[in-house]
Amino acid sequence: MESFTRLSGHRVARRCHLSEFRDNHLVTNRALNRILGGALWMRSGTTQTARLSRRDELMKNRLLTYVLVTPARNEVAFIEMTIRSVIAQTVRPLKWVIVSDGSTDGTDDVVRKYTEAHSWIELIRLPERSQRDFVGKVAAVNAGRARMNTLPYEAIGNLDADISFEPDYFAFLLEKLSDDPRLGLIGTPYRDPVNPPYDYRFASIEHVTGPCQLFRRECFDAIGGYMPVKGGAIDRIADISSRMNGWKTRTYTEKVYLHHRHTGTAQQGLLMAKFRDGGKDYAVGTSPIWELFRTVYQMTKRPLIVGGLLTGAGYVWALMRRVERPVSPEMVAFCRREQMQRLRSFLTGATLWSRQRRR
Repeated sequence: MESFTRLSGHRVARRCHLSEFRDNHLVTNRALNRILGGALWMRSGTTQTARLSRRDELMKNRLLTYVLVTPARNEVAFIEMTIRSVIAQTVRPLKWVIVSDGSTDGTDDVVRKYTEAHSWIELIRLPERSQRDFVGKVAAVNAGRARMNTLPYEAIGNLDADISFEPDYFAFLLEKLSDDPRLGLIGTPYRDPVNPPYDYRFASIEHVTGPCQLFRRECFDAIGGYMPVKGGAIDRIADISSRMNGWKTRTYTEKVYLHHRHTGTAQQGLLMAKFRDGGKDYAVGTSPIWELFRTVYQMTKRPLIVGGLLTGAGYVWALMRRVERPVSPEMVAFCRREQMQRLRSFLTGATLWSRQRRR
């Protein structure tokens, strides 16, 4: 008891000396004040940084593990930007398989430069093909996916070889997937050299665009991956199939990635891409009424007037020729039912954005 009392007395005396030093020197001495204040600030900053690091580490631990696959055919002009974007991610994938679909322009050489430095990036080369179509693209995705079958990943992303994004892009998406187990497919809008992102007052935030789609593994397995359709629309079919199988799909507008080439122009001009977009709309079962409104909306996008007219013409051309649809009658009915619901909401004054945010 006596030793405890003596120890307490020493502590009281030390505090008194410190108080006296503060009153007689620190308050009146600006130099000492700055030194001590700086030390306290550095200690506070270090503590705060440590807390942020711990929080980031905890966030990483709760995020889903993921893999990426990129089909690439003659993408030497853009693929290095995509590679650098993925390497810079705050949460990297378990593995990233880049599938060269018969490239002849030096794409493979660019990729090999990075596979040598990063063991989690792998290059697969498929034989050269005379034509560039979406059946080949699906085959490339499947080849990459098969390479990763044994990995314990929980999400799989398909990204084009001509996009770039911020370092926290996939961390953002993975957090969304982790927060809602009903989400099966997610993504964000993109900007391209022709037009800004969609105006989501008039477009559905349930539609996830194709240049970068991130699937929950169970969802991707449930829909059987991408459907090999020669004319395209493989991303739209996967998007609709996910919802048909009971999964939620969502585009999060808080983030945007860059698509360095307008969609569909890898082997054709912009006007032909617009025309073929109309044919894709018909292929997935788009309602004629919906297509009429879509044509009018697309006329406000570049190329003004002409682009929308060509989209509508592509749809009418496929309709008149009675082109065989690659999807089931059930998917056509599901697609049109969704479109009519959205159209009714829009015409009654509830924007697609506000209606879907209330869900």
